[in-house]
Amino acid sequence: MKTIREADIKNKRVFVRCDFNCPVDDSGNILDDFRIKKTLPTIEYLIKNDAKAVLASHFGDPEGKFIEKLKLNQVQKKLSEYLKLSVLKAPDCIGEKTKKMVEELQPGEVLLLENLRFHKEEEENDDSFAKELSLLEDLFVNDAFGASHRKHASIIGVPKHIPAFAGFLLKKEVSTLKAILESPERPLVGVFGGVKIETKLPTIKKFIEIADYVLIGGKIAKEIDFKNDNLFVADLTEDGFDINEKSIKEFKEIIGKAKTIVWNGPLGWFEKKESGKGTKEVAIAISESLFAVEKYKLSDKIDFLSTGGGAMLEFLAEETLPGLEVIPD
Repeated sequence: MKTIREADIKNKRVFVRCDFNCPVDDSGNILDDFRIKKTLPTIEYLIKNDAKAVLASHFGDPEGKFIEKLKLNQVQKKLSEYLKLSVLKAPDCIGEKTKKMVEELQPGEVLLLENLRFHKEEEENDDSFAKELSLLEDLFVNDAFGASHRKHASIIGVPKHIPAFAGFLLKKEVSTLKAILESPERPLVGVFGGVKIETKLPTIKKFIEIADYVLIGGKIAKEIDFKNDNLFVADLTEDGFDINEKSIKEFKEIIGKAKTIVWNGPLGWFEKKESGKGTKEVAIAISESLFAVEKYKLSDKIDFLSTGGGAMLEFLAEETLPGLEVIPD
């Protein structure tokens, strides 16, 4: 993929598709700004090189309606704090007022557009909407790995109208996952948990082919109805909300042999203290779910945390994503 380093960005308006879709509380306050922090290097590069940065992201699922608590005000505050400058915010992602703000943007300034999903055309990949998003920009940069498995207007539609490049975060995510698929240090162990078997199954089957061990916990352990020599499906506790002591011990022994570990999804209902032992024990031995890793203060022990759960699973299964295919080599 062509990266932002290969683009002429000086004095150019650059549309940056970010993934600022952070978890929030009932009042709309951001609980974890991990994804915002991970996009900072790309934004800082644009500022340093006199580009005019126009940032865009979805936030929650407003279903095409304006919802007050899903506005990007909290994201604007976080960006201003981390970038140490006043980040401007548009009232919408399209329209005359937004157009005027983009036109008046100066080199080194940052403008945050309002939630893309306030318009149903975003998820519909409406070409007119994509064209309007791209109308005032010179270049497109995708730094939203976590949304790159979506065929949405801001992911695959905008690059049809202006030249496309990868941001630093997107490049790092893809390079890391490619290395796992092509040349992992072995033994390679895949650990999969959570509740949605339909999103995990293609990746589990891929890992059965390429990994030395595949460990399954969480609710999906109840739904695995096949066997393989390298597949280890956990036994659950009586209430079904965690893996039992026998499986915790077995998983830790296997993890102890590993040189590369990929973990997606908690092994139990870890938000409840009484059902979090399996996830905690395995998290102490390794990593994953951003919530679990942060909860147990282990982020400095992990080599790489992906910003995209669904996108990571799809890339590992398919070795590509719709959002990557529109960026030239």
